[in-house]
Amino acid sequence: MGISAERLRASIDALASIEPAFAAALAHAGYPDPRISERGYVTLLRAIVGQQVSIKAAASIWAKLDAATGGCADPAKVAATSDEALRGAGLSRQKAAYARCLAEEVLTGRLDLDALPADDDEAVARLVRINGIGRWTAEIYLLFAEGRIDVWPAGDLAVQIEIGRILGLEERPTEKRIRALAEAWRPYRGAAAVFAWHHRRFARGPT
Repeated sequence: MGISAERLRASIDALASIEPAFAAALAHAGYPDPRISERGYVTLLRAIVGQQVSIKAAASIWAKLDAATGGCADPAKVAATSDEALRGAGLSRQKAAYARCLAEEVLTGRLDLDALPADDDEAVARLVRINGIGRWTAEIYLLFAEGRIDVWPAGDLAVQIEIGRILGLEERPTEKRIRALAEAWRPYRGAAAVFAWHHRRFARGPT
């Protein structure tokens, strides 16, 4: 699902009309590309696998996990795989427990990723009930897999830094302050986060 390029552009244009600092930053950095993730179990499992490891390491672990389970995109296969085999694929003991918990939540129907609450805060609350899914992961999932354009990952350090830079603040805003600042940007706060990440990469230049 995610946020289409057209919807993202329209939302950023709306932000630029609300906040002149966004208009200036947009003229400088241009529009970000859309970021779209697959809706459902696999994206959340990938998020667990990728916690606190590099992209390369996460890809390696995922391949090993897929082989060890016989197809980790199937929660039934993950749930049926022993902890020893999960750890042998590269998951820590904690991540193995997280992966099993997610699989069991989906299999039992306690988590229906096709029927999360329509209210963003309620959807976040439902996701963070799952061991291994924190607020940031829940927000990123809702933003990029479900295309919820107003989800605001205010706890993200890069968002705090770049919004502070865009607004010309002397210090990085705290999560509390950035939540207050963004109230004026509803219902486009998710687009503001996407633009902040894009602006940060643009400012850094090619790596």
